[in-house]
Amino acid sequence: MKAIVTGGAGFIGSHLVDSLLKQNFEVTVLDNFSTGRLENLEHVLEQIELVECDLGVQGDWIQNFTNADWVIHLASLADIVPSIQQPEEYYRSNVNGTFNVLQAAKTAGVKRFVYAASSSCYGIPDNYPTPEHADIRPQYPYALTKRMGEEMVLHWAQVYSFPAISLRFFNVYGPRSRTSGTYGAVIGVFLAQKLAGKPFTVVGDGKQTRDFTFVTDIVQAMISAAKSNRSGQIYNVGSGTNVSVNRLVELLGGEKVYIPKRPGEPDCTFADIHKIQKELGWKPQVTIEKGIEKILQQIDYWRKAPVWTPDSIADATKDWFKYLGK
Repeated sequence: MKAIVTGGAGFIGSHLVDSLLKQNFEVTVLDNFSTGRLENLEHVLEQIELVECDLGVQGDWIQNFTNADWVIHLASLADIVPSIQQPEEYYRSNVNGTFNVLQAAKTAGVKRFVYAASSSCYGIPDNYPTPEHADIRPQYPYALTKRMGEEMVLHWAQVYSFPAISLRFFNVYGPRSRTSGTYGAVIGVFLAQKLAGKPFTVVGDGKQTRDFTFVTDIVQAMISAAKSNRSGQIYNVGSGTNVSVNRLVELLGGEKVYIPKRPGEPDCTFADIHKIQKELGWKPQVTIEKGIEKILQQIDYWRKAPVWTPDSIADATKDWFKYLGK
């Protein structure tokens, strides 16, 4: 079978490529390397077809969809602050790009389409654990554009009987998570700080909790979705629990310093995963303790990542407070 992985040079995508190759898939990766890294695929370059392209623009990359069985669409721009500063780029990548990939997959007659959605669409939910039918309240352009992509995927499933599923990921972490210059996911920030011997920058009082989901669990959820006969459905993908940021600091080991709480961020993220467990037979396998242990064994990956300080974070997030702190 042939699988196309958009964003396959990225954090989650490269782990998915590894898993697909182990299952004897022919794998084609489409990536523009805006956030993905060739280093993530160096160990499998001879086993895959790698196409550098911009999915936001229709082009020759569409030819790769011929005879594809699965398309797993991970390619997108992420992070909060850049999406506030560059909404056009986010719309182009996350909305136009998704439209182009959907059309290419539909035209090629692919058998399964899996979309990587984001739990950020829930904004600040009313209920925890948060079910798939919770209100949609995106707080910033990244969350909005990922939700718009999801709506297209579900609409194609409805109108064209297109075999598509959307998975809403919660706080994914693990080896190869991004090390770009953009201030982003907390674990990557903490790992670079740990390597540099700097204190962890804890937002607020650190009592806020997050549903940290290990990347290999995310990969298995995508494969379970692709193997299923479900279509037009949304599934949360989480760890089945949540932990505080203070607990994360304990597991990583080190000093901490507190920085101001940020507007538009929930005090808790916690996925209700009953639906995916019941309908797809998937369940998480990696506890936060085991996941952090696995990351620390590969911590050198973050040695070149930017080391954030309270001052540099304040400067990088000033637009966050400006636009969301109303």
